[in-house]
Amino acid sequence: MNTFKKYLQSKGMSISTTETYERELMSFINWCDDQKLEIEYVSYNELMSYVRKLQVAEISQRTIEKYLNAVKHYYNWCITRNIREDNPVRNIDIKGVKRRKLHHILKHKELEELYEKYSVTELTEENKHQSWIKKSALTSKRNKVILGLMIWQGIKTEELQKLTIKDIKLREGKVSVPGGRRSNARELELSSIQMIDLMEYTMQVREQFIEKEEDSLFGIDLKGVMTQIKKKLKSINPNITGTKQIRASVITNWLKLDNLRQVQYKAGHRYVSSTEAYLINDLDDLTEDVMKFHPFG
Repeated sequence: MNTFKKYLQSKGMSISTTETYERELMSFINWCDDQKLEIEYVSYNELMSYVRKLQVAEISQRTIEKYLNAVKHYYNWCITRNIREDNPVRNIDIKGVKRRKLHHILKHKELEELYEKYSVTELTEENKHQSWIKKSALTSKRNKVILGLMIWQGIKTEELQKLTIKDIKLREGKVSVPGGRRSNARELELSSIQMIDLMEYTMQVREQFIEKEEDSLFGIDLKGVMTQIKKKLKSINPNITGTKQIRASVITNWLKLDNLRQVQYKAGHRYVSSTEAYLINDLDDLTEDVMKFHPFG
């Protein structure tokens, strides 16, 4: 059990979360002992017998799901130790539980496609003297830079509003995100994909919007800008609901690669519990659409 707890802590889970998983796993361990089963090698059918036992005991579906979540982490740990190759919990979906799904989560590839397909107005010899086309070109380039900072750094609207030209460190390939009343400051890596657009914006485009003495990176209230970006993104991908969905997707995708503490830092969360809330968006958890008609619902 101590080794398992260390595994959970290595994932960046808080002490309270680790202790909760330990308590919930003990219920399953005790049941395996009663059934004379070796916990490391429990089959899917045997696991369903455990679920049935909990249901007969009139334990709520929400609590059963919590118990299974602890068991799921245990078998993930077994896989890392080469004790078994599969996780029997993976395809179990407990019905009757109201999901608190934050957003429809976009995969990293889908986010990159949004950036790639976000077109900017191009100036030509024929149209470059038309003021409205020139303004459209500048605006679209600025908005694409904003989108890039949302997609690769998960920066919130209010944080984007606070960014200054000095926060963009092109030579170092980093951006310094200022803290706020509800978020911590952090320094994040820039993606090579966004570098060219950022460079063009900071060196050429920005001066068309902002007076030289101003430090602000964007210089305007971004609420209206975000509405423009959302409208354009929705034309690219109908599943887009808003900028908060972009951030939720970024954080959820980070959680698949990094531990909780690392993601907490990158997201600017004051508390690790804020980061843990995004774990529910992981489509690899207990919710599986293919199990829609699971017989134990």
